[in-house]
Amino acid sequence: MPNRMPINSAGSLAAFLKDRRTRLDPASFGFSGRRRTPGLRREEVAQRANISPTWYTWLEQGRGGAPSADVLNRIAKGLMLTEPEREHLFMLGLGRPPEVRYKGVEGVNPRLQRLLDTLDASPALIKTATWDVVAWNRAAQIVLTDYSALPAGQRNILRFMFRSPVIRAKQHDWESLARFVVGAFRADAARAGAVSEVAQLVDELCSVSPEFAALWQENDVLSHGDGTKRLKHPQLGDIELEYSAFSVDGRPDLSMIVYNPIDSTVADRIRALARRPSGQGLDQG
Repeated sequence: MPNRMPINSAGSLAAFLKDRRTRLDPASFGFSGRRRTPGLRREEVAQRANISPTWYTWLEQGRGGAPSADVLNRIAKGLMLTEPEREHLFMLGLGRPPEVRYKGVEGVNPRLQRLLDTLDASPALIKTATWDVVAWNRAAQIVLTDYSALPAGQRNILRFMFRSPVIRAKQHDWESLARFVVGAFRADAARAGAVSEVAQLVDELCSVSPEFAALWQENDVLSHGDGTKRLKHPQLGDIELEYSAFSVDGRPDLSMIVYNPIDSTVADRIRALARRPSGQGLDQG
């Protein structure tokens, strides 16, 4: 016998399905004919979702057992649910979010870039779950790395850490930082369902860096959170930055990291370097 949902969960799922169904415009899907109620008919949703009309009707009536993840995914597609709506559907139907489906990212929308650019003295970047940097501000170019000078496929933080002598030389405690980066990277990739996507990068780094290979074998899992970063910068000297990591709302595959100079005079010097023409006074590491 199928597992039965608690009555209140079944009722909430039924109400959610009916609400989303009645919001859809039949003409947009090629359905015609006079209708007494707004939205698609139940059998039309079932047709779009490729499931039994009877089974869908039972779900809207709060009857039957808990639907499978496959059925919920089909219904989400049939109702054209957004990703947050799809997650809510799973919480109502199964009591858990859907399995993560990782999608590669090539860039960010203008709104996020404008947000980064308002931080004139605080290096800030947006990275993917596989730790590719996809957006940054001018302060990040000055203090961290001039990402614009690198091909898109080479803007990966792990590659910087384990393949760039310049980046390594800038760190006050490279060994501790490397251990932290590997553990946090592992956690991010697993959380985003991107383990297979990072396999090639892991193999590459294991082959060229015995230190990375040893750390990867330790299987540490760490959270990024916040903390303090110390750098030996060619123009700014020894500097200390507080950093915080933030998830991007609606984009679980992206996170933003903001570094704030602890010393206000360092912030002033970053602003001064930022006023120079692009490419001048930047660390190219």
